[in-house]
Order: sequence, then C-alpha cells, then structure tokens
Amino acid sequence: MASTYTGLGVELQATGENAGTWGTKTNTNLQILEQISGGFTQQAVSDSGDTTLSVTDGGTGATLAHRMIEFTGSLTSGRNVTIPLDVQTFYFLKNSTSGSQNVTFKYVSGSGDTVAVSPSSTAIVFASANDGTNPDIIDIGMGDVTLTGSQTLTNKTLTAPKFADGGFIADANGNESVVFGTTSSAVNEIKVTNAATGNDPLIAANGGDSNIDLAIAPKGTGEIVVGTGSADATITSSGAHNLVLDTNSGTNSGTITITDGSNGNIVIAPNGTGVAQAVDGGDNTAAIKIAGKETIWVPAVAMYPNTTNGCAALAQTELSNGPEIKTLDFDKDSDEFAQFAVAFPKSWNEGTVTFQAFFTADSTDTGTTAWGLSGVAIADNDSCNTAFGTQVVATAKAHSGTANDLDVAAESGAVTIAGSPSTDEQVFFQISRDVSADDLNADAKLLGIKLFFTTDAANDV
Repeated sequence: MASTYTGLGVELQATGENAGTWGTKTNTNLQILEQISGGFTQQAVSDSGDTTLSVTDGGTGATLAHRMIEFTGSLTSGRNVTIPLDVQTFYFLKNSTSGSQNVTFKYVSGSGDTVAVSPSSTAIVFASANDGTNPDIIDIGMGDVTLTGSQTLTNKTLTAPKFADGGFIADANGNESVVFGTTSSAVNEIKVTNAATGNDPLIAANGGDSNIDLAIAPKGTGEIVVGTGSADATITSSGAHNLVLDTNSGTNSGTITITDGSNGNIVIAPNGTGVAQAVDGGDNTAAIKIAGKETIWVPAVAMYPNTTNGCAALAQTELSNGPEIKTLDFDKDSDEFAQFAVAFPKSWNEGTVTFQAFFTADSTDTGTTAWGLSGVAIADNDSCNTAFGTQVVATAKAHSGTANDLDVAAESGAVTIAGSPSTDEQVFFQISRDVSADDLNADAKLLGIKLFFTTDAANDV
C-alpha cells in the first residue's frame, strides 16, 4: 500500500513501506510539523493577481505549512491569498504590504467566510474546513488594534491617550486637545449626540439628578465667545420657549451687563407686534423706550404770523358745543406764513423731519388745502439772519364740506433743515399755505402740526 498525505503535506507511510528510507521521510515529516507548530515565513503578494498557496506532499518549505505568515509587497488594491479546501489549522497572519490595502485570506473556492487583514495589522484565523464546498475562514478576534483598520474595541484600557483623571485626547501633533478630570462619586455627566440632516448636534447635561445645570467656565478673565467671526452669532431657545438670563440662578443679587463694541449699537428688536418690556423688583412691567420715530405737537398758539406776508393773528372761535378752537387763518388768494421754533432733544439724530397739518375751515367748500414747511438750524454765536431751507409741500387735503370739521393732512415727505442741524441748536420753522397747490375757496384755519423726528438714543443722557 502506498503512502498518503495530509492537507499540509505530512506523509502517512503504509505499514512495511519505504524500507531503508523510512528515517529520512520521518525526519522530513518532523520538519513539516515543526513549521506547522511554530514556523515563520514571508509571502509576497502583488497587483498582478491573487496568490494561491499550495504544498508539495512530503516536502518542507510550503508557505501554508507555517504557523506565522507575513505578507509583503506593494499593493494599489486589495488582494486575496487562497489555500486548498482540505486545510484545517490556525494561522498568525501579518499584513506588512505597502499601499494601505487589505489582504484577504480565504479558501481557493466556495462562498464561505473570509478574513481581511488590514494594513500594518495582525490577525489570528482558523481555517475550519467545515464544509467540503464552502468552508469558512474564522477570525478568532485576537488581532492587534490598528490606527487604519476598522475594528471594534470591547473592554480595552487606553493608556495614550487615556480617558481618566489627568488623561486627555491629543491632536495629531500629540498636544492636549480635550483634558478630563474626575469628581468623587460622580453621577452627572455630559452627553454628546450627533444629528441627521437638517437637525442640530447636541451637548447636554445628563445623569442621575433630575435638574442639572450645564456649566461653561472661561479661564481667568477670559470670556465665552459664540460664533466663528465670519457671520452674526445668534443665541436662541429650542422651540417656542422663553430665553432667560439671570445671575446665580436667580437666587440673589447680581448684575447683567450688555456691552456693545466701540461706538456700536445695542438693538432690542421684538418680533411682529411684540413690545420690549422691563420688569422692576415689584413685578411691575413697563415698555422699554426704543430709539426711533418721535412726535412733537406744535399748536397754533405756539406759532406767530410773519411780519411780511404773514397769516392772520391767532383767533379763538367759540362753537355752539364742545371746545373752543384757536387757529391761525391763512388766506385763499396768496401764500401766507407763520413761524415757530423747536429745541430738539439730545436723542435727535439731527436728520430730516416730516410733518402733518391739522386744520379746519369755516366753510362748506370741499376744495383742498396744501401746507408747506421749511426749517433752518441756528447754532450758538451764529446769526439768526439765515435763510430757511427748501420748503416741502405735503399732499393737499380736501375739506369735508362741513364748517368747522377737523381736517388731518397726510404726512409730508422729508424736510431738510438748512444749516448744520445739531441737538445744541435752535431750529426755526416756517409753515405756509401754498395756494398754487390747493383750491379751497375759503380761509384755511390751522390748529397745529405734528412734527415727526427720529432719535438714535433711548434718552437724553
């Protein structure tokens, strides 16, 4: 009977066979077994194709008849190393190829499991020969932890970096990026949650307590900075909830300070019809004065007719019911004028103004009346003998046709004040009836005007 051979090439001699050569064959078998038990070899792999490992029956040196196999060579894509279907043993595999490619260890055919050894890593695998057609290569799971391979770590202790007291996560240069501390008997922690498309990642307080603050503490006199500097930074609440700023959780005294940049503005802008409000210690609520459009009422009694082409002197009309009215009467046939003066508050932005005339007529005529306004600013030590600016005439307003009905004209366009308007100056105004722009066939009786101006500060400090 002739000898037979194992899958790794060990010769199984038949009884009485190989007389005179039995010792040589036995020594060869022992060498093969030594390779299988602890032998090391290298196997070159290349881009030219997959590598097939085979044995020479009764011969030493076969790659697959070694316990430790190191793959060498240079790869630009992953390659397979295959073994015969009848091999059943375990291997230590090391991928020392260059090019950052996987080497997959598998049976020569079939659809059984395979093991991909990642670059610069090792793996312990078992060739099971558990199926004659589709045997499996099993990863025993004791390979090295690598930086490039895809692996799952379970119950591992990291020493560099380490997640422990005094430990840290380092950047690519080995410098501290995140440093960890410890608290005795800690029950609360930070939870970091990622997000799907259209949602926000979350950093949240988490732990055993029911209500947990999230503390952010700058070092020394450092500040908490929001945003990247490339766009406006917005702090908002999540959903339809209030945004609350307080000191020491609202339990005792403290000051909230909002400081703008150099010569910047602090803007409080309620949404829609909302109102900016302040609450005092007694829970009394009041609206906060916001810089913007303001109004001055200038009655006819504060005006005086011009010396030249002036309107009629102030008249008081007693009506059968209700209030008596004081008016300045302007003729229908020629332009007539009256004047008044205003010292604007410091909060005035020193810009243009608009106006709205309030008037009546002792007539049933339904014609229109057009009012015009001009102004000039006079500074300290400047001459009052300075011309008014360009008159702006508001849209003519039709009388109701009923005597002594109140007529309210539309707001005018912007009136530019002559001179160099300043909050420290006296501003003189001249109002007139522009008969070329109206057709009321009667005197127009001016009760006063609303003068509109814009502020750029909340008060006159």
